[in-house]
Amino acid sequence: MRLVVDLNRCQGYAQCAFLAPDVFAMHGDESLLYDPESDERQRENVARAVAACPVGAILVEYDGEDGPVRAQEVRDER
Repeated sequence: MRLVVDLNRCQGYAQCAFLAPDVFAMHGDESLLYDPESDERQRENVARAVAACPVGAILVEYDGEDGPVRAQEVRDER
């Protein structure tokens, strides 16, 4: 699973760090750190984090699946 966070779009709400702390972490008030090559075991937590991002800054591509998944697509599946 590969992650990309649009750091220009990210507003530091930290929902991702709360929902997937092994993948995302806040450094200071607004600086986000993340693991771009996250372990598949974090898939469910990452999906929650993508869906919870209020600005849709997280893009995730799951191994073996076509194309990246954006926050809005995850929300629409629910």
